[in-house]
Amino acid sequence: MTTLAIDGGAPVRTRPFPERRPFGPADAQQVLEALDQQTLFYPSGRKVYEFENKFAGLYGVTHAVTSTSGTAAIHVALGALDPEPGDEIITTPISDMGTVAPIVLQNCVPVFADVNPLTFNLDPDDVERKITSRTRAIIVVHCWGQPAEMDRFLAIARRHNLVLIEDCAQAHWTRYKGKLAGTMGHFGAFSLQSSKHLQCGDGGVTITSDAEYGKRAALFVDKGCDWSADRKYRLRYAFIAPCYRMTELQGAVLLAQLPRLPEIVQRRQELGDRLAALLDEVPGITPPGRVEGSEHSYWSFPVLVNPDVLGATPEEFARAVVAEGVPMGGNWLGKPLYLFEALQEQITYGRSHFPFNSPYASHPVDYRPGLCPNAEQAMARLRTIPIHEHLGDEEIEDLARAVRKVAEVFALRHRKM
Repeated sequence: MTTLAIDGGAPVRTRPFPERRPFGPADAQQVLEALDQQTLFYPSGRKVYEFENKFAGLYGVTHAVTSTSGTAAIHVALGALDPEPGDEIITTPISDMGTVAPIVLQNCVPVFADVNPLTFNLDPDDVERKITSRTRAIIVVHCWGQPAEMDRFLAIARRHNLVLIEDCAQAHWTRYKGKLAGTMGHFGAFSLQSSKHLQCGDGGVTITSDAEYGKRAALFVDKGCDWSADRKYRLRYAFIAPCYRMTELQGAVLLAQLPRLPEIVQRRQELGDRLAALLDEVPGITPPGRVEGSEHSYWSFPVLVNPDVLGATPEEFARAVVAEGVPMGGNWLGKPLYLFEALQEQITYGRSHFPFNSPYASHPVDYRPGLCPNAEQAMARLRTIPIHEHLGDEEIEDLARAVRKVAEVFALRHRKM
């Protein structure tokens, strides 16, 4: 029998993996140009406005509003929507808290629907079951870069007169049936954090082609401030809102990054698709599921580890893979969002538990275990393989060899027990 590296055998790989190096001379040049403006405040500069215009043009929409994070980008969409306190927003339990926090910050109630157990995206049938008279919007997350079943979600939104927000934090420049993720719903919200395909350290951008939503989003990102007023003498505050302004330094980096975005995503797609093919039929390992007619941008590469086949926990399996000299990470969250203390205990504003106990809410929320069984099972079995555009074919081959080697040894041991 093959001896695993964790048991003293020779590892699959001894050389370190290449690091992602997203910045270069073009980024430095843009930053220097921003500094030469002698202002880094976006209303007085050019970089942020130029990025917004170019991003909107690239995606074929009429409005792109930058902000400080992907969380802020979601909040900008909700702020533009302007829901009533106590309105319900349906979303997924498999996402960053940045998808859910804006719902609460906008005094609305998060409602969690279950997921497809293979793609990790929202299950349209369960979403429709969760709709009530207070439902105002659906936030669909394109998890790990796999677009959701947008045809079905668009039909649900039309049928129930709901607003559809696409959380594209992990799904830059990714298509569903030929259409870019972020352009099919009423809003698309993107994270520009350092791990994303397009990044500036941290930032966000919200897109829409609705004129009224676009106008309100631009106000919401800057305290409701209307810069179209005569700002030499006065400012006009249209409504109360947070301050999520992007700086010129972030805009400068993004201007340098943006032309490379299609190439970055294409390379990740090539690597991810190759890895998925190599891991097909590996015992106890399920590569990411795919939605028909879609691409996958592979923000990361999720796999499901089956303890019943391997006789090992996902944690034990990952440790053995890492010992072979290749990376394998945790499952990012560890559990569905609703099982975290912040939502279990409704820790919000002081000791108020608002908006969960709001007199405007239609009914108390129930986030008990078992709410979304597919999500809970997926989180218990999920591990991720980090991939990026600077890996080569050799690294993908080594990743597959290591995973297959460990899986085959574990599965054989388990069958002999």
